[in-house]
Amino acid sequence: MSGNAPLDRLRAQRMLEQLENLQGRGTELVSVYVPPGKAVSEVMNDLRNEWGTAVNIKSKTTRKNVQDALSKVMERLKLFKTIPPTGLAIFAGSIASNQLGVGDMQTFVIVPPEPITIYYYRCEHQFLLEPLFNMISAKDVYGLVVIDSKEAAFGFLKGNRTEIIKQYSSGVQGKTRAGGQSSRRYERLRDMHLNEWYIRLGGYFTEHFRNVPGLKGMIVGGPGPTKEDFLNGNYLHYELKDKVLATIDTGYTGPEGIKELVNRSRDIMKDARYYEERKNVQEFLKHLGVDDGLATYGEKEIFQAIKGQNVQLLLISEDVRRTVYKLKCKACGHVENRVVDNDKVADFEANLSSFKCLKCSGDVEVLEKKDLIETLIEMAAVANVRAELISGNTEEGDMLTRSFGGIAAVTNYRTF
Repeated sequence: MSGNAPLDRLRAQRMLEQLENLQGRGTELVSVYVPPGKAVSEVMNDLRNEWGTAVNIKSKTTRKNVQDALSKVMERLKLFKTIPPTGLAIFAGSIASNQLGVGDMQTFVIVPPEPITIYYYRCEHQFLLEPLFNMISAKDVYGLVVIDSKEAAFGFLKGNRTEIIKQYSSGVQGKTRAGGQSSRRYERLRDMHLNEWYIRLGGYFTEHFRNVPGLKGMIVGGPGPTKEDFLNGNYLHYELKDKVLATIDTGYTGPEGIKELVNRSRDIMKDARYYEERKNVQEFLKHLGVDDGLATYGEKEIFQAIKGQNVQLLLISEDVRRTVYKLKCKACGHVENRVVDNDKVADFEANLSSFKCLKCSGDVEVLEKKDLIETLIEMAAVANVRAELISGNTEEGDMLTRSFGGIAAVTNYRTF
């Protein structure tokens, strides 16, 4: 992994999109998912057994392609002494071509950005990609907490995956007092223990959520008024107070309460995610509207602004599908960039000989070819610029694509 989370996710997204378009002529595309901690030798034994079982496939061509695909998976698996910490996904098979009866055997290996939990083998006419698509869509992380006076459970929601972090018991007695104690004394002791429980809860919130990268917010649930009493008191770290998106009544605590909390808060989390995207695009639109010179868009303008250390916020639509070619003149050495829509890449490369140097009209050659979004994110990382990927699921996100080509920026100072 590169350490650049948006870039890692983008690369995984692009590879999955590539795999999604591949098909076999029959049920002969092999998908293998291996969770972390699984012994490589055990997986190899299972794959050898599957190879032997494939002998029973009636079609000679399908049988050969399935066994060849399994052999390719095992070849790749041999390169790993241990399964990576997040697991492993290997895809192999004979990809259908336009020529009847002819296929191209291809193999793909993906180390997932998050740990996978399934151990799975499947042979179909398409690769099984849904678990990875669900994983890379998990851009946002939400903290989940269910509490009452007796216990608390802490967890995360990452995309569609819920993770329980820790459960705690309060030690606070119920409202019914023990025999021999006066009602007032018992309530005073119980209030003291509740206060201690709230102080501990505040520490647990800080421990689990304060330094989580990409934490978009927290949802707090539970039966009864305990959650409100805690949040209304001065127990939560000041950096976390604004992260509480909502409180929700649940009938349970513990893992069941976390599950109930997720089911009841999907719309809240979706709105929070889209709110942040809208806010970023609206910042750009605000500067554009007042014409203060701090809003810019267009590929050439954005490249110049980043190179000139003049960008504070870079907005890139996830729907951008363009490729950057770095061209060098064979005569004078001049280097320039050309950005080409992905559906026009084949025509561009076929007609490359017709492109001439802007300085001396000499012939050019390709030095580098790279995805436009990947190029911009890498440039932003070098220039210490905040880059935000914007979905097309909001009016602002759609406008970014339709009206500004999917790329815009807020600059540090006027560009004109």
